Amino acid sequence: MNKLNPRIRVVWILRAIITALVVGALGVGVATFFDQSRLIPVGVAVVLVIAGVLHAIVRYRNWAYVVGEDAIYLERGVFTEVRTEVPLVRIQHVDSRRSAFERLVGLASTVVYTAGSRGADVTIPGLTPDDADGLRKRLKGLVIDTDGEDAV
Repeated sequence: MNKLNPRIRVVWILRAIITALVVGALGVGVATFFDQSRLIPVGVAVVLVIAGVLHAIVRYRNWAYVVGEDAIYLERGVFTEVRTEVPLVRIQHVDSRRSAFERLVGLASTVVYTAGSRGADVTIPGLTPDDADGLRKRLKGLVIDTDGEDAV
């Protein structure tokens, strides 16, 4: 099983901090408007940061993937363990992408778009840009071998 780059935790923690700051700022704004104590929204923001950091650590530990000869296998989840198998014959196309946070820490993601229902696509985060491009090219080659020249 392949693990994600440890720097992905920084991305997830940054997202948790920003979410906590937005929630805290909104809470302080509401408390100020109603002339109430600002301690509760600040406390909620602190709890959200702590929960976000813990969630990022556990999420990283539970995230793994492997590319087999006939499918991609993913294991992930914090509260609910999710195991996903994406048959290569179902892959429509594959992208590499980099969000602002990923660029900040030198990471990228590979997105695998599949035939099927809405939400059937999978994202493999926490890859170096070279690894994301390499995975994209590898999957393209495997899909072409599986499906022929019309694939991807």
